[in-house]
Amino acid sequence: MKMTKFLDSLLERASKDVKTIVLPEGEDERILSAAHYIAERKAAKLIILGEADEIKEYFNKNGWDMEGIEILKPEESPKLEEYANLLYELRKSKGLTLEEAKKLTLNYNYFGTLMIKAGHADGLVSGANHSTADTVRPALQIIKSKNKDRSVSSSLILVANETPYLMADCAIIINPTEKELADMAVATAETAIKFGLEPRVAMLSYSTFGSGSGGMVDKVRTATNLAKEMLKTDEFKHLNIELDGEMQADAALDEVVGKKKAPESKVAGKANVLIFPCLEVGNISYKLLQRLCGCEAYGPIMQGMNAPVNDLSRGALVEDIVGMIAITAIQATK
Repeated sequence: MKMTKFLDSLLERASKDVKTIVLPEGEDERILSAAHYIAERKAAKLIILGEADEIKEYFNKNGWDMEGIEILKPEESPKLEEYANLLYELRKSKGLTLEEAKKLTLNYNYFGTLMIKAGHADGLVSGANHSTADTVRPALQIIKSKNKDRSVSSSLILVANETPYLMADCAIIINPTEKELADMAVATAETAIKFGLEPRVAMLSYSTFGSGSGGMVDKVRTATNLAKEMLKTDEFKHLNIELDGEMQADAALDEVVGKKKAPESKVAGKANVLIFPCLEVGNISYKLLQRLCGCEAYGPIMQGMNAPVNDLSRGALVEDIVGMIAITAIQATK
């Protein structure tokens, strides 16, 4: 596994306040390898869902011990009925029957998410073998959002030349409204603070302060104004968040270009939080940077939930999974 300076810093931070993280995909060797590295660094306590004999055999074959790792098979758990009843109570108003709740609880993503709701775990990481929807749906139904007036979104940490950037949204909201873009921008700034950054948020577009026109430019401009109003409220005004837009990516990231295109902006040329106008742009951008430029990419990181449930790309490497487990553990700290 490739250990980088940023990944090492994540593991170090997670180890200072050890949380319990559920891994529902115990059948995947990448998950098991990542679990070994996390346990070795004591960055989290882990609960792996799957076949105990097969998982133990894999660890034994590699000469790894299982200190800090628990294995659970949901079908055999003494908590199965408790979790089914919990799910039923949470969803009966939506028409879910007890029989349906019992079936859903056998789904490993649902089981793991119910562990968090019941207070038996602090977070969950899934997605190596499941779609984003498979991971996110149980979280939205069980963990739910912190604020009903704000949208749940996702961000991603991309590390270029050992410098971390936050990007959003690359996984959840396909075509965000102005309000959703504003919510996303502020939530991503909060995520940046959680990981030790002073957020300088650029609302990205193909226009910089009116140099271009069109419906997408108008959307980003309106979202920028909404986000700035949010930052003036008591909830956010004490945070050191700089936010500006609309601006092009070069103006956001290059100081020379930023000074030329947006000389009055405190964000231009210094941005470390990048908000994309739609998911298509964000997803394509980070995958190009990851594959062509060798940037580290950790995410999607869910934002706006009552507890951390995070997704993986199905193409995730072991080091990506290690990073996401550490990120989830850090998110779970108060």
